[in-house]
Amino acid sequence: MSPTVEGKKISARNQLRGTIEDVKLGTITALISVRLPGGELIESVITRQSVDELGLTAGKPVTAVVKSTEVMIMTE
Repeated sequence: MSPTVEGKKISARNQLRGTIEDVKLGTITALISVRLPGGELIESVITRQSVDELGLTAGKPVTAVVKSTEVMIMTE
C-alpha cells in the first residue's frame, strides 16, 4: 500500500517530518535546513521559485519526502 500525503497517494515511502530551521536564498536555488524531532538536521536544495510558492520560512513544519533509486552506505 502506498503512503499518503494529505489524503493523496505518493510512491515515496521515506517521509521525514520536521521543522524548517533555516532558508538560505540564492539567485536561483535555495538551501532548506530541516530539523527532525530527534535533533538530526537534513538539507535540501530546491528552486527559489518553489520556496516562494510553498511559503517556506523558518519555523514552518514540513515533511521531507526522499525518493532515490540508490542509497549508499559506507563504513570505516
